[in-house]
Amino acid sequence: MALPLTGMEFDQIVSDVVLVVEAIGVVLLVVGAVVSLAEYIRNLSTTRDAVGAYDALRRRLARVILLGLEVLLLADIIRTIVVDQTPSSVLVLGVIVVIRIVLSFSLQVEIEGTWPWSRWRTEGTGPGPTGTPGPLSPSGGAVPPRSGSR
Repeated sequence: MALPLTGMEFDQIVSDVVLVVEAIGVVLLVVGAVVSLAEYIRNLSTTRDAVGAYDALRRRLARVILLGLEVLLLADIIRTIVVDQTPSSVLVLGVIVVIRIVLSFSLQVEIEGTWPWSRWRTEGTGPGPTGTPGPLSPSGGAVPPRSGSR
């Protein structure tokens, strides 16, 4: 029969879990950057398209950074909720979350090449009956408006 964990043992286990999650985030960032650079070199050597290879590298690195930031944010949330429940740690977590949200937002714009509120322009769908193009039909053409509706 297992003995119940004391508060200090539980805190130590959670702290160790947080360290593992942080290590996973760092490994994702490093391995992702190395793989992205290797793909860049391979693309550059096979296609000779420096601009296209560079753009692909930037998109890959942005995705890697987004994934790594999400994992590191998870570790910060676990640490703050379970281990260190002081007002100052919650404030620090809030600041970290805001910074990472802004960074994630800007990286997502970098990946997609458009602002989220302008995404419908690049996806071929529109807000509907306001005079802008509406949604596309399954065949790829515009869905005609219903007759008699205004």
